[in-house]
Amino acid sequence: MDNIISKLNKTLMERKNTNPSESYVAQMHHLGLNKILEKLSEETTEVILAAKDEKTRSSSDEVIKEVADVWFHTIILLHHLDKSTDLVLEELQKRYGVSGLQEKASRKS
Repeated sequence: MDNIISKLNKTLMERKNTNPSESYVAQMHHLGLNKILEKLSEETTEVILAAKDEKTRSSSDEVIKEVADVWFHTIILLHHLDKSTDLVLEELQKRYGVSGLQEKASRKS
C-alpha cells in the first residue's frame, strides 16, 4: 500500500484549488470551514451507527468504509486549515510508547 496517506495527501492538495465544479475536494474548500466540519460530523456519526450495527450483521465492511470517509474528510479539514498530515503523524510518533493515561494527564499541566 506504498503509503496511501502520502499519495492521498498529495492528490487532495493538488485538487484544493481546482475548479469546484470539477472536483469534490475543491467544492468542499470553496464551501468553507463550516461545510467541511458539517461533513466531518456527518461521517463521524455514520461511523458510530455502522459500529453499533456491526454486531447484527454477519459480515460487514461498513465500519471500514465509514472510517475511510472520516479520514478522507479529516485530511480535507487539515488542508483547509493549512496543516499537514505530517504534523498528525509526528504527534502520533511522539505519543507512541507512552501510556494513554500518561499522555492525557500531561495535557492538563
